[in-house]
Amino acid sequence: MNKKIIPESELIINPDGSVFHLHLLPEQLTDRVILVGDPARVNMVAEFFDTRTFEVMSREFHTIGGTYKGKPIMCLSHGIGPDNIDIVINELDALANIDFKTREVRDTKRVLTLVRIGTSGALQPELSLGTPVIAEKSIGFDGVLNYYAGRNEVADLDFEHDLCEQTGWNPLWAKPYVVDADPELVERIGGTDMVRGNTISAVGFYGPQGRELRLPLANPDLNRRIEAFEHKGRKITNYEMESAPLQGLGKLMGHKAMTVCSIIANRFNTEANPNYKSGVRDLVATVLERI
Repeated sequence: MNKKIIPESELIINPDGSVFHLHLLPEQLTDRVILVGDPARVNMVAEFFDTRTFEVMSREFHTIGGTYKGKPIMCLSHGIGPDNIDIVINELDALANIDFKTREVRDTKRVLTLVRIGTSGALQPELSLGTPVIAEKSIGFDGVLNYYAGRNEVADLDFEHDLCEQTGWNPLWAKPYVVDADPELVERIGGTDMVRGNTISAVGFYGPQGRELRLPLANPDLNRRIEAFEHKGRKITNYEMESAPLQGLGKLMGHKAMTVCSIIANRFNTEANPNYKSGVRDLVATVLERI
């Protein structure tokens, strides 16, 4: 059987041998990767590292690699939004599973552990500010996964059907997809002190999450319908913008992926905590211990 060769136009490799957007070299990749949105937050995560072996910055992608309690680890910022996750996960997988010299896909696949630590807005009244919520199921409103073959094989199609029916899904929007986080990671990272949630990945921060500033919303009661939605006893817990493409692409590629977010606002109760960084720092410390 012939090996798959990736053309230069499909995987751009920089002159120094690094992958196009992330500017990482294959030898820099670690099996454990912490993902954060804010490039500045990478420095905060790396403060916990015992050693630092490299640092790379390119656009919104900031990476620091090192060790934590003897384990090689790296923290990478992905910026804001599902489109960035498409770049990050594809390029991390390329670093792991494509030979950059021959452009051949490797026969033996390397499995990465990808944990995103983020912030989120709650959609249920009982979720207090500072609560860590794991996206045990993540609901993609972004449409990224719909561009990949095998999408239905990794998605919860019954959940998707009920969501579209109960919310009166607008046909102008991308079809939502629902993907589980890696179950072993959920148990290991979540322990007994994190909420298992059902998290929406929105395609934007304002209108796509039901925020109205100057422009009126096409479906102003969508959040009310989302808050009332229920599938087999499961309600939607929170909004963020990256968990679904991370978990969906991770599952399609054979990696272990999940997201955990600290609740910094409650959309139902109209509460917010702008001084949330200490809570995120505590969450980082917990994840590093358990990853």
